[in-house]
Amino acid sequence: MAATWCAGTALLRRSLATEPGSREFYVSTAVVAGVWGTGHAVAGGEARPGGGLRHSVVTPLAVSAGAFATFYGGALVARRIPPLDAAIGRVLAYAVEGDTRLVLVTTLANGVGEELFFRGAWYDALGGRHPVLSSTLAHAASTSATGNPALTLAAVVMGGLFGLQRRSSGGVVAPAITHLTWSALMVRFVTPLYRRRGRGELAAG
Repeated sequence: MAATWCAGTALLRRSLATEPGSREFYVSTAVVAGVWGTGHAVAGGEARPGGGLRHSVVTPLAVSAGAFATFYGGALVARRIPPLDAAIGRVLAYAVEGDTRLVLVTTLANGVGEELFFRGAWYDALGGRHPVLSSTLAHAASTSATGNPALTLAAVVMGGLFGLQRRSSGGVVAPAITHLTWSALMVRFVTPLYRRRGRGELAAG
């Protein structure tokens, strides 16, 4: 599992060092998603659904909506804080300057891969040894390799939330639904905040 973490982390760092809109970006992010998913499979992980309809679907949708509202408000505030504004702008440049649909697909694919690996295989391997904390730290440490503080902060906050959902639901479906819904909302509604500023401003950030 350590090998998967190292490989996924290195590839993640590489993918966010590519040019926005480039073929290399789409290919590398797809490979990262594949690495996380493969790591889950090799570890013998199971994509257990967990609880019933409420825990596996209804609650995750409500949680993702609340998380999105919080992050959207945070993005508005971050625009007044140059370092955070620049960090968010660098991430969203991939959607602003590239094909938003392809960015959404790779974002969702990575969301699934991350949940299978961090809230699936990694979480299961720890048993009762603080799996929520450990899986969150592993996820955040991997994301921090990108050198982007906005992404790292999101990984800490959302990783902790996903871990708590894994614990309460007993499976990876609930955190996966929350992750995918939250990611889709972020790409759809936060990207336009930066698209209006134009490519030149994003590049300057």
